[in-house]
Amino acid sequence: VSVPVIASGGVSSLEDLEALKATGTGLLEGVISGRALYDGRIDLAAAVELLN
Repeated sequence: VSVPVIASGGVSSLEDLEALKATGTGLLEGVISGRALYDGRIDLAAAVELLN
């Protein structure tokens, strides 16, 4: 894929975010993880720190 990607669905932990980041393609534009944020499985501050 040579276009920016927004990952959605199945993103439910910091480990999932680490795996997305580890692809190393530089094309990850964003991540949708609403439910995991809502129910506390992903801490927003920790996710932002991990992905920046």
